[in-house]
Amino acid sequence: MREHEPLIEAVVPLAELAEKVPKLEGLPTGVPGLDDLFFVTEWRDGKSVRRTLGGIPRYAVLQVTGVSDTGKSLMVEQFAVERARHGEPCVFITTEAPGPFVALSLQLRAKAMGVPQETVDRSVILIDAATHTTLAHDLGTLLSTLAYAIRTFRARAVVIDSLTGFYEAREMQAREIVRPLYTFLKKWHQTALAVSQKRSGHELLTAEAAGGFAVGHILDGSLVLAKQPVLSAQQARLYRTPIGETVRLFRIDGCRMSGHDTATHLLEITPEGLVRIGPRLSELARGSTSASEEEDEE
Repeated sequence: MREHEPLIEAVVPLAELAEKVPKLEGLPTGVPGLDDLFFVTEWRDGKSVRRTLGGIPRYAVLQVTGVSDTGKSLMVEQFAVERARHGEPCVFITTEAPGPFVALSLQLRAKAMGVPQETVDRSVILIDAATHTTLAHDLGTLLSTLAYAIRTFRARAVVIDSLTGFYEAREMQAREIVRPLYTFLKKWHQTALAVSQKRSGHELLTAEAAGGFAVGHILDGSLVLAKQPVLSAQQARLYRTPIGETVRLFRIDGCRMSGHDTATHLLEITPEGLVRIGPRLSELARGSTSASEEEDEE
C-alpha cells in the first residue's frame, strides 16, 4: 500500500484561527415571527442568559423545505426584499420560474412589505438558471457565474429557488452538487436560503427533501414548512379552523450556528402574499383545552 504524505496546511492550531472567527449576529429575514426564534446563550455573573439574535445567523446556509403551496418561495422572496431594505445586495438564483416572472413576484412582495420598488431593483441581482439551463446542469459554470455576481455587486446574501432544480432528474448526485455549493457559499461569506422541494410521501415535518437527508445534513440547518388538512372536530378545535380547511405549519430542524426554538408553529400566508409565523401549537393547545373545560362547566 502506498504511503500518503500528510497535508500539513490542513492542520491549524485553534489560536491561529481566532482572527477569522465570524461575529455571531442575526440577519433580519422580513418574515414576522421568524427572527426571534434564533438565539445565543451568554454568560453574565456566572449565569446563562439567552439573547435573541433577531434574525437567522449571518453566514448560515439554510434549507427551506416543504411540499408545494407551503410558502417556501414567499419566505425566500421576503428575505431578499428585506436584504434590499437594509441596503445589502442579494443574489437570487432561480431554477424554476424565468427571470421576468421572479421579478414580478419580488415587486409584489416589496409592495406588501412597504419597500420601494427601486430599492429592490437596485439591490437584488438575478441569476436566471431557468432560462439559461447550462447553469442548472454545469456546476462549474454556475459557481463561476455566482462568484462574478458576488464580486461585481458586493453581495452578502444568496437565495436559491430552488436547490432541487439542480438535480431533479439526477437525485443520486445531490450530494455532489450540494456539498461544493455549500463550501462555495461559506468561502465567500454569504448568508443563504435555499428552497428544497419535498415529495408528498415525505413525513410532514421532517427535514428530508428530494435528494434525501443528505441535503439537510450538509447545510447548516433546515426551515421546515408543511400543510395539514383539518379533518376532525379535534383538529378544528386545536387549529381554530373549520373542518375542510388547510393549515400550514413551521418548525426549525437544527441550526449549527446558533440556538433555536424547537417548537412547531402555525404558519400563515396573508391576503397580501406574505408569510408570517406563530403562534406555537402548544399555545393553541392550551387555549383549546381551556375552551373545552369552560364548555364542560356550562
